[in-house]
Amino acid sequence: MRSLRTAAAAIAVLAITLSACTSGATTAPSQAPVSVAPSTAPSVAPSSAASAAPTPAASSAVIPLPSNATLAFAGKLVICSDIPYPPQEFFDASGNPTGSDIDVGTEIAKRLGLTADIQNSVFDTIIAAVTSGKCDIIISAQNITADRIKQVDMIPYFQAGQSFVVATGNPAAINATTDLCGKKVAAETGTTEIDYLQGTGDYKGQGLSAACTKAGKAAINIKSFGKDSDALLALQSGQVDAYFADSPVAGYYTVQHPDQFALSGIAPLQPAFEGISVPQSNTGLRDAVQAALVAMINDGTYLTILKKYGDDSGAVTAADAGTVNKLK
Repeated sequence: MRSLRTAAAAIAVLAITLSACTSGATTAPSQAPVSVAPSTAPSVAPSSAASAAPTPAASSAVIPLPSNATLAFAGKLVICSDIPYPPQEFFDASGNPTGSDIDVGTEIAKRLGLTADIQNSVFDTIIAAVTSGKCDIIISAQNITADRIKQVDMIPYFQAGQSFVVATGNPAAINATTDLCGKKVAAETGTTEIDYLQGTGDYKGQGLSAACTKAGKAAINIKSFGKDSDALLALQSGQVDAYFADSPVAGYYTVQHPDQFALSGIAPLQPAFEGISVPQSNTGLRDAVQAALVAMINDGTYLTILKKYGDDSGAVTAADAGTVNKLK
């Protein structure tokens, strides 16, 4: 089980925000924040802003974009990310995008001689956003799946499992997947969590709800939400019995708010690779982004960023990052 116990010492108290994709740079939530009550445990803000990620090799040469690389806007690397999904992407106390994914994307842009432009996007339509030219790449905790690599090329940059979060004290007694039968479970639309519950996508034939009915138990009452923050709020308000998300995110919430949330007794799924998505037609940009990521791993910048957010247990190797569409 991946531990995020160090996350509370690395990240400021979360303000969960609800935002939609806009045509300009997203540097603040478009609506007033909906706050989850903070725990009494102290938390320390990241030591630097997302736009100034640690760069041990700041003097390294800019990686030139090949002639066949295209950009939505000259001089910018437009990055789609579904915020909030801490500690990988969230808004800081000033309303600016931050998190390990944001810092990784910002550093990649810098190494390509570009300025990062973060676009807050709805996860369920985020691939459509990049393939239609609304952004250049996606960095948003996307698991590499067989369905997704039919649409985009994905460069491995992180790995994470999946976990269930319950209310503190586990009042619904969810300790095994069979305990989910007949329960209400929340997850974000378009995610592998929804696929795992429904038995769709890469989990076809392995759905948890179908396993319940095959065993003569009630199906899982699956509640999908357009924003991950709404799925968490459903648990907080008692509308559902469990919230399902990637392990770093699940771990973050339970550490940050131990008075409200806890991990269930269900062991997390084995880690899967997450990928930076690039349109399949834009091979020049894909190769340049990959070269920048591999260079960051080799010079230590990448690991420094992950450690800043307590995410280093999900680090990948340069060999992994040097591949494309690696499933597991």
